[in-house]
Formats: sequence, C-alpha cells, structure tokens
Amino acid sequence: MNDLIENLLRRDRFIVAGGLLLVAAISWGYLFYGAGMGMSGVEMTRHSLMDMDMMGRPEWTPGYIALMFFMWWIMMIAMMLPSATPVILLAAAINRRATPTKQPYGSSAAFAAGYLLGWAVFSALAVLIQWLLLENQYISGMLRSTSNSLSAVLLIAAGAWQFTPWKQACLRHCRGPVEWLTRHRAREPAGALMTGWTHGLFCLGCCWFLMVLLFVGGVMNLFWIAGLAVYVWMEKILPAGGALSWGMGVVLLVWGVLVAV
Repeated sequence: MNDLIENLLRRDRFIVAGGLLLVAAISWGYLFYGAGMGMSGVEMTRHSLMDMDMMGRPEWTPGYIALMFFMWWIMMIAMMLPSATPVILLAAAINRRATPTKQPYGSSAAFAAGYLLGWAVFSALAVLIQWLLLENQYISGMLRSTSNSLSAVLLIAAGAWQFTPWKQACLRHCRGPVEWLTRHRAREPAGALMTGWTHGLFCLGCCWFLMVLLFVGGVMNLFWIAGLAVYVWMEKILPAGGALSWGMGVVLLVWGVLVAV
C-alpha cells in the first residue's frame, strides 16, 4: 500500500509540476514577444538600457489599462511561479497523504489560483502606481525612472524593507511552509483557494518591494525581470536564503545612497 501511495505521489508531482512549468513558459514567452506593447521584449530592453524613450506618453483608455494589468500580472506569474512551485507541489503531496484515494489535482489548481489572485491584486496596484508616476513625469514611456530622487527612494525603501520583522516573518513562512500548510489544509476548492491566497500573500510580502524596483531598471527590461526572478527563487529556496535577504538589504541601501548623492 505504501509503495502504491508513493507511486501516486510521484505521478501527481510530475503532472502538477508539468502544468506549472507550462504556465511559466507561456508567461515568459508573452514577455519575450513584448506583452502587447508594440515591440519585442528584446527591443524594449535595449531601448531601456540605452535610456531611449520610444513609447511616448500613453493615453489611459480602458483598453490600455487592461493591457497594462495583464502585462504586470503575467510578469508576476513568470517571476514568482518558479519559487512558488515547490510550495504548490508540497500542498498537493500533503493532500494526497491525507486522502490517498482522492486525486489532488482540483485542490492543487485551486491552491495555485489563490496565488494568482494575490498577484492579480498586486498587479492592479502596480498599474495605479504606474499611472501616478507617468502623470507626474517620474518615469518615461518605457516605464523607467527619469528621476534620481525616485530611484534613490525606491532603492533605500526596498533595502530597509529587507530588515523589517514583517519581511522576515513572510520569508520564514515561505521557506518553511510545512507546518502552516498542514494546519490550514483544505479539501474543498474554496478552502484550497483561500489557503493559496493567504500563503501567497506571505510570499508576496517577501518581495513586493523588490518588484517595485522594476520602475528603477525598466518594467520591461528583461535583464531586471530575470534577475529579480532568480533572486526571489534563491532567497526562498537556498539554505542561505535568510542571510541572502540581509545581504541584499545592505546592497540596496548602499546603492540607494550612491544614487542619492
């Protein structure tokens, strides 16, 4: 019986992981081809690195707002899903062990949807921040900071966030989710959705300020997007992730001071 359960767990892991990998790959492809911005991600990255504003000031029509929302949301999925995948797989395994006769695909999908919902809320807030910054000419049409003061404030604030108890509490939940997931396990889709939403907020709390730094390097700068995605994964997965968090805080604080002066 134990061998049968282990085989089922292994098969479920492959199916769930394959589905998550497919979603992440589609999201990265969407960014690579420009996220509907009229030029490829490579072109936007080049223009951003050369500090060239090729986009101009946009007109905030309902269609443009929807485009910006999906750009942010899919970018969040591409950046965050790799580091969230181990937790989603763990939740599926816990459900399988608790109810070995019931396949965890539905609960896993609902749990992952909770993460996506949290990232959608953040994306809506990011679009609002983008509008405010554009209207006050703090960022260019390429969605990159045009103000050293803004860049310095964001870098210093993000660095300081790394040392707050809220950041460290969120990081602990993301790095060691077993106990929390066991206590909050839900069999029904609605319960699994809320569990994913709640735990997704912990993981969002780890790195939301880092995502705001995209305004410093360029929201559609693929190097910044990939770099932040790798860092978020390392911070949550590597054994030295806690120390890495403190180190990044120091780097951001020093960087911000240098930009300010």
